Amino acid sequence: NHGTSEAAALFIGGSWLASVGESAGTRWQIMGRHWIEKQTPRLIGPHGSFSQYSLNYHRLMLDTMSLVKIWQNRLNQRPFSQKWGDCVSEAARWIFRMTNSQNGDGPNVGANDGAQLLPLAGVSYRDFRPSVQLAFALFSNLRAYSEDGPWNNLLRGLGVPLPQKEASPPNCYIADDGGFAMLRNQRAIAMLRYPRFKFRPSQADALHLDLWLDDENILCDAGTYSYNTDPKWMTYFSGTASHNTIQFDGRDQMPRLGRFLFGNWLKTLYMEPLSTVNETTKFSAGYRDDRGATHRRQLSMTESKLMIRDKVSGFSDKAVLRWKLAPGNWTVEGNENLVRLIKADGDWFSLAVESDIPLSRFELVEGWRSLHYLKKESVPVLEVEVNFPGILTTEVSWKK
Repeated sequence: NHGTSEAAALFIGGSWLASVGESAGTRWQIMGRHWIEKQTPRLIGPHGSFSQYSLNYHRLMLDTMSLVKIWQNRLNQRPFSQKWGDCVSEAARWIFRMTNSQNGDGPNVGANDGAQLLPLAGVSYRDFRPSVQLAFALFSNLRAYSEDGPWNNLLRGLGVPLPQKEASPPNCYIADDGGFAMLRNQRAIAMLRYPRFKFRPSQADALHLDLWLDDENILCDAGTYSYNTDPKWMTYFSGTASHNTIQFDGRDQMPRLGRFLFGNWLKTLYMEPLSTVNETTKFSAGYRDDRGATHRRQLSMTESKLMIRDKVSGFSDKAVLRWKLAPGNWTVEGNENLVRLIKADGDWFSLAVESDIPLSRFELVEGWRSLHYLKKESVPVLEVEVNFPGILTTEVSWKK
C-alpha cells in the first residue's frame, strides 16, 4: 500500500501544484504517474488479488486508485493506460465478490490496522459497499448495488455520476493469483484461503475457511488486533491457532522470522478446480509443510449444506481442527468418532465433525477475534484433536 499511496500522492499533489504554476509539480506528477502505471499490474494479479492478501488493505488500495481517477478526470489530465484501468477494475470485482451485500461486511482476512482512506459515507467501518460502488462507477461504468443507499454517498460527495447499468451479482469464483476460492449460493458464502504467495504472507492461515449465512459470519477469522502488543497476542492473531484450519504439533504452518515475517512459504501442491454439478459446488486444495505434514481440504456446498473433508498426515504428535464460532451460547456433545455442536437459539444451524480414527479430544475453548484495530472480544472455538493420520469430515447445515 505504500507503493500505491505514495505514487498517488506524487501524481495528485504534483498535478495540483503544476495547475497553479509551480514548475516542480510537473516533475512530481510525471513521477507519480510512472509509478502508478508500473506498480499496479505488479501488485494486482490477473484475478484481482492485491499483494497484501487483506480485505482492508485491498479497500485502501482501491480507494487510492479511485481518487487518482477522480483527480485525473477533474483536471482533464491525460488518461492512464487501459492496462491500469483493467487492473483496478478487476480488483474492484475481487472485493465485490468478497463483500456480503446485506451488510457490506466481508471475511476478516489478512492484516488490518484500521486504515480507511474515505470514511465519508456515514456507514460502519466494516461496510465495504461505498468503496465498491465508487470503483465500479469509475472503472466499469456500472453500479454494483442497484438500490439507493448510503453506499452511494461517496459518489454524491465526490461528484461521480451513478451509472444506469447494473453489474451482474457476484458468483462462485477462484482468484488463483492470491489463493482465494469463493463458493456462493442464495444464503451462504464460503471463502477458502489457500497458499499462492507471490508476496510475503502476514498470517499463517492456509486453508482457513470463512462461512457466512445471510449477514452472520458464523465461522470467522480472528483478524489482527494489533501490530505492537504482547508477544502472546501477536503470535495468536497472526498464527495458525486463530484460524479455521488444521494446526500440526502445536506450531504455525510456517516458521516465524520476526514480527511480520514467515519463512518457508507454503505452496499449494494439490488442487481440484471449482466446479458445479447438479447444484453442488466443489473445490479442493492442499499443501505439505517444510516438516512433511500434509493437509488436504475438500469443500462441497449445496443450497443448505457445506461439507468440509480434511485429510491429514505426516505430523509427529497431534493435529487440531478448529472452528471459530460467532459469539453465542454453544454446547458440544459427542464420542470418540462424532462431535456435534448445539446452538442455544434454535435449530436452524448445526455442525458435526466425524472422524475415521478415534478422537483424542474435543471441547469448546475460549478464543478471540478482533473486528476493529486494538479491540478484541472472546468467542467460542471448537477444537477437535487426533493423534494419527486420518480424515475429519465436518458437516454444516442450515434451514433453507
